[in-house]
Amino acid sequence: MTSLRRTGLVAAATAAPVALAYRFALVYRARAGQPRRHPPRFTPADFGLAYEAIEVPTPHGTLPGWFVPADGGRPGPGVVLVHGWESARDRTLPNIRFLHAAGFHCLAFDVRGHGTNPAEVLPISVGEFGADALAAVDALLARPEVTTAAVFGHSMGGSGAILAAANHPRVAALVSVSAPSDPNRLTRQTFRLARLPIPDPFASALAWLTTKVYLRPRGHRVEDVSARAAIARYPGPILLAHGALDQIMPVTHLHRLASAAGDARRRSGLGPLEVHVVRDGQHSWLHEHAGFRRSVARFLSDSLGGPFHPDEAAGRAERAEAPRLPEVIDRFSAVDEAPGAAFTIGQFAGAVPLRATGSNSESNAERDPKPAT
Repeated sequence: MTSLRRTGLVAAATAAPVALAYRFALVYRARAGQPRRHPPRFTPADFGLAYEAIEVPTPHGTLPGWFVPADGGRPGPGVVLVHGWESARDRTLPNIRFLHAAGFHCLAFDVRGHGTNPAEVLPISVGEFGADALAAVDALLARPEVTTAAVFGHSMGGSGAILAAANHPRVAALVSVSAPSDPNRLTRQTFRLARLPIPDPFASALAWLTTKVYLRPRGHRVEDVSARAAIARYPGPILLAHGALDQIMPVTHLHRLASAAGDARRRSGLGPLEVHVVRDGQHSWLHEHAGFRRSVARFLSDSLGGPFHPDEAAGRAERAEAPRLPEVIDRFSAVDEAPGAAFTIGQFAGAVPLRATGSNSESNAERDPKPAT
């Protein structure tokens, strides 16, 4: 074998895995970048709350939302609520119910590509959640009823809330719940949820490449849409919450966020950091836990200066009803395309064969024995 031929074979053997990995990343982006849209099925009125339908202006158009006044509409603090992936503004209603009871004006909206918004052409990432949350903060602060603002997000919305807080000088407090810490680990976690049989070193490298390819169409850099990087820049009070039993986004993501925020605070003397782990909490529905409601209301009342004393706000939130919405399916289409069909990332790329499952299969989703209410 000539040295030229040997060199060619080595080059081909090296290029083949890279080409396959790149193809995987492109297919992942095409399949996972567009959330299934679920228009809101409930409004605040379904729970006895007065509200105003609003439009949140952004550079790319307007986003539909609700403003829910509290405390008789008197001037006071407000909270922007940011829903998660493949969700909509009605999924924030349980949190709105206890925040309203604690005296906070609330603004909820549909992130682009979600809810009643049209589908997007380019893939949606934490960057879009953050930019839309930033616009919602501006809309909230423009209200005559609102004196100061906090941002409260769940899951992808939790990371988006972190990005918004880090980039808006008037965000007075941040609550982030069940949030992924950074894009690379988020991508790697979707591989785990899909149960792809990839050894960790290779899976980590593939996640790195896939994340780069995923973010490229909108011109994002990984570090610019990393919640872990952003939380170190936010100077105000932070509450991080997570379920200890979260199988969608493990509690290790909270630890990484808390470590980054804590390190920054020790260096610069920034605002306080609180961490609340719900011992038997899952990825969603932490609002059903009285201790979570108390912690959030007390933190926001203390950070925003009212409208009630922190103890009173905590008591009001604890007594408020905040069950999950009826018949809500908590799935991620990058892992499970639809009930009754296993549609994993590996199948996107042809890496594993399609497996039929029963209509009630939740093999790739978090299980919770508590029935919907």
